Amino acid sequence: MAGRFYDDWQVGDRLTHDIRRTVTETDNLLFSTMTHNPQPLHLDAEAAKASEFGQILVNGTFTFALMVGLSVGDTTLGTLVANLGYDKLVMPKPVFIGDTLRAETEVVELRDSKSRPEAGLVTFRHILLNQRDEPVCQCLRTALLKRKGA
Repeated sequence: MAGRFYDDWQVGDRLTHDIRRTVTETDNLLFSTMTHNPQPLHLDAEAAKASEFGQILVNGTFTFALMVGLSVGDTTLGTLVANLGYDKLVMPKPVFIGDTLRAETEVVELRDSKSRPEAGLVTFRHILLNQRDEPVCQCLRTALLKRKGA
C-alpha cells in the first residue's frame, strides 16, 4: 500500500510526486467530450487560435483531476475512507497541449474525526506545476483517512 494512514502524517509534511504527465490533445478531447463540455476554447482550434491565448486551452477540470490523481499514490492510496471536500481551487496559469505537469503536496491540517474514532481528517494543499515550475492549479483537499490498526 502506497498511501499513508492518518497517524503517519504531520502538519508541514511535504511531498514531491514522482509521476509527471505531458498533456496530449487526446487527453483534452476525451475529457471534454466525456464530461459534455462543448467550450470552443477546448475543442475548436480555430476559435482557440482567435482567442487571447492563440491555441487550445486544456480543460481546467482535467487539470484539477490530474493534479489530484498524481498525488493519490503517495497520499491516500489504500487508506482513504472518503474525500470530504476540495476548497480554494485556483488556476493561476493556463495549461496547453504539450505541457508537462507535476504535483507537490503539503499537509496543512490534521483533525481527529468526531464521528469516526477509527479515522482522522487530513487537509492537503496540492499544487500542480508546469515544465517551467509555474503553478497552474492549486487546491486544498480534505480527506478522511483510516488510522493504523482500524
